[in-house]
Amino acid sequence: MTRQDHEPPSATRLWGWRYHHTGIPTRQPRDGERYLPRFKMYVSGFPDSPYGVEWMRFEPGSPIPELVKAVPHVAFEVKDIDEALKGKEVLSAPGSPSAGVRAAMIVDNGCPIELIEFTKTTRHGARGRRRARPQRSTDTGVVGGRQAASFGPRREAGS
Repeated sequence: MTRQDHEPPSATRLWGWRYHHTGIPTRQPRDGERYLPRFKMYVSGFPDSPYGVEWMRFEPGSPIPELVKAVPHVAFEVKDIDEALKGKEVLSAPGSPSAGVRAAMIVDNGCPIELIEFTKTTRHGARGRRRARPQRSTDTGVVGGRQAASFGPRREAGS
C-alpha cells in the first residue's frame, strides 16, 4: 500500500511507534558538547532542543557503526523492542544502556533508525502519568549519563 502525502508513516500510524529524537552527525564542535570517552564522541543539543535534535561528533577510532557516523538517524520509542525488530535489518542488537531502557538500531533503505523501549517503571509515576524520561545520548549506549556496552554485531532479526 502506498502512503498518501497527508498520511503519517506506518511506524506511527500502524505500529504505534512514537518519535523520540533525531541524531545528526557533524564535524563541527558545538556549544555544550559532552564527551563520551568510551565511544570517542561528543554529543550536544538533545537536552535543550524542543524538536529532539541531538548532534554527534566522532573522533577517529570511534566504535560507533560507520553508517551512524555518516547518516542522520531518527529514533522512535516502541512498546516492545523485540516485536519491533521482527523482520527488520538489525544494525546493533538490543542493549540496556541503563535500568529500564533497551535500545537497538535498524537500517531502512540505507538509513539508521534507533528503537528505544522504556519500561513502565521508567515511563510512569504512581498514577500512570508519564514522567520525564532520562536524558538520552543517541547511539552511544548512554541514558541518564550512564554508559552501557557498545553496539552489538549486525544481524537479521529472528536469526
